[in-house]
Amino acid sequence: MAPSFENLPEDEQHYEEEDDIDYSDLYEQYEVQMEEGLDAFVVLDGLPKVPAESAGKLTNFVLKRLNTAGKTSSERFFMPIDEATNMTGGYAFVEYETPAQAIAAVKSLNGTALDKKHVMAVNKLTDIERYGREGRIDEEYKAPEIEPFVEKDHLRWWLGDHEGRDQFVMYRGDNVGVFWNEKDGQPDSIVDRQHWTESFVQWSPKGTYLTSIHAQGVQLWGGPSWSRQKRFAHPGVNLIDFSPDEKYLTTWSHRPLQVDEGHPILSVEEDGKNYIIWDLATGKALRSFVTLDMPGPSTDPEGNPIKKKLQWPAFKWSADSKYVARMTPGQGISVYELPRMNLLDKASIKIEGVVDFEWAPATPQREGIKTYEQLFCYWTPELGSNPAKVGLMTVPSKEIVRTRNLFNVTDAKLHWQSEAAFVCVKVDRHSKSKKSLATNLEIFRVKEKGVPVEVVDSIKDTVINFAWEPKGDRFVLITAGEIPAGAAVPPKTSVSFFCPEKAKGNQIGNFKLIRTVDKKNNNAIHWSPNGRFVLVATVLSQQSFDLDFYDFDFEGEKDEKDKDLTANLQLMSTADHYGVTDIEWDPSGRYVATSASVWKHRMENGYHLYDFKGQLLREEPIEQFKQFAWRPRPARLLSKEEQKAVRKNLREYSRQFDEADEARRNTANREIVEQRRRLLDEWLAWREKTVQYLREEREDLGLATLSLEEAAVKEDDEANGKVVEETIEEIVEETEEVVE
Repeated sequence: MAPSFENLPEDEQHYEEEDDIDYSDLYEQYEVQMEEGLDAFVVLDGLPKVPAESAGKLTNFVLKRLNTAGKTSSERFFMPIDEATNMTGGYAFVEYETPAQAIAAVKSLNGTALDKKHVMAVNKLTDIERYGREGRIDEEYKAPEIEPFVEKDHLRWWLGDHEGRDQFVMYRGDNVGVFWNEKDGQPDSIVDRQHWTESFVQWSPKGTYLTSIHAQGVQLWGGPSWSRQKRFAHPGVNLIDFSPDEKYLTTWSHRPLQVDEGHPILSVEEDGKNYIIWDLATGKALRSFVTLDMPGPSTDPEGNPIKKKLQWPAFKWSADSKYVARMTPGQGISVYELPRMNLLDKASIKIEGVVDFEWAPATPQREGIKTYEQLFCYWTPELGSNPAKVGLMTVPSKEIVRTRNLFNVTDAKLHWQSEAAFVCVKVDRHSKSKKSLATNLEIFRVKEKGVPVEVVDSIKDTVINFAWEPKGDRFVLITAGEIPAGAAVPPKTSVSFFCPEKAKGNQIGNFKLIRTVDKKNNNAIHWSPNGRFVLVATVLSQQSFDLDFYDFDFEGEKDEKDKDLTANLQLMSTADHYGVTDIEWDPSGRYVATSASVWKHRMENGYHLYDFKGQLLREEPIEQFKQFAWRPRPARLLSKEEQKAVRKNLREYSRQFDEADEARRNTANREIVEQRRRLLDEWLAWREKTVQYLREEREDLGLATLSLEEAAVKEDDEANGKVVEETIEEIVEETEEVVE
């Protein structure tokens, strides 16, 4: 071990104290030498205590784990033995070939379970030396000081609103405000702050936090006081993504991080990285990654750089947030286990040519499968003589449960149904001459035995948008013909509505076309969060801005041709919002907001609010309007049986809600009447006081005392000239009654 000041002879230490000689330069020199000499060493704690004759077996067992992070050997492994007991001490010192391997061992092996009773702790030896000397550890025990309890904000306080209102955030100009949505009248402001964010705001998936973006990182806000709950240092952050359960956060910057030694939050391991995955509970970085180069040429034939589109989110979460996965385009998929962020089975899943993948949005419930699993769907293009392929893989076993071969494939998109009952693969196929395109839908029935695949191939044009009904089994798609070369106006689109046929029991029949609406300009589909209602719209268009509200379960009479279908489609209303750029339903499905953001154009910015039937409730133009976002709600706590009971008694609940709305309106009217009565009382009191003053003044002058009416007339005459009061009687109603 390199020398330190404490190892100097006693006479030299004494001489230093008497003559005040400065040894700081030598101290710093020795400190640097010590770290440079020992930074390839790690210390292992938590090892089993075994007899000396079994130390060799334990050494070999532990070395197998250690060599997964770097290279070491038994010659570099020292495990002390207690001579008194002839037992190992439960710790060891290990030297790796390079300091980088030691860092990797600490990152990946710390907290590794050796067996049911022993968990191995791995730390850098230099860290122990750095933090364990210079009096940083007091030799005398002192009881820890327990800080007084401070009650924290209730982060889900807004769910207790007696009126069941939802909240939304608006970003306009330099101000960010959160508001209660009011059915009648203007929204009720909760908090409004200037310069709350430098880029944009974003809610967490369950609405617990409001996220603001800054040059130095990300901040999370919440509670009734809207205080800062968390912050994460990621300089230059551009995008963020939460895990579904709000336990983890991914941040990304197009600029690689520059982290120096001694940074208070980030370590040198984050240096040069673009992605960081954080643990929200501890505020610590779990792991960092660099941005991968997208496949394809980086320059065009003329040598100009090609701007490649970023795939976001690059790290995709399983439904229960136990796994996060990242695709290496064309090579495979890396699945990491949370919270340790270790690579599943220490190896990526090799899938040659993989283009895209998507996790199931809910934990699947496949028939006959009782073990835990998560599913993801992926697709690969045609490679040589091999066809394109769509596959379903289960994790953690990495078993492929279903594949489907496809031919003449130009592109494919993966669309999961919200409860993981179906996954629809939208396949764009080209003709043999490659001059025309057509689309067919490959629908995997995940919950049925063997995962059968239903093909919907009655689609002539290319599908430009597809959306499943949330918590349902119906879907809407929009198709468009080919765009003529040099056309200034996009082609007309068609909107098609599909639902299953009626089937016996709980089975779901084949998907059938309900109706197709032609000669439209629609390009966006927005389902209500609870299903049934869908808004088909035209966004980001200068020529059209249609809003069509449809009901899939219209309570009117069903057409004869739809008797065997599980839907009764009806167009409820149409509307328009000039320059609409964004559409979002509130989490209850009662309201939908359409907005025109200044980020996309600078004309008539603001938002409109509609109810689920398409009736316009509020229209609010706002200068420098940037963003509108409803606050999400966590999943319902009611069981399916309780939800069915609510739907069954919906009319009774509706009557109660109508009475509450009427009482609220009457309360508002009563407040106006009371205010007017209060003003009248103030006026009468002032008038009486003034009349009394006039009486006293006349008495002092020896004049005759006036009556109240005469004093009032005199007062008005003196103040404003002569005022004539005239009483007019008007007969409101006259009735005659014969008395016998």
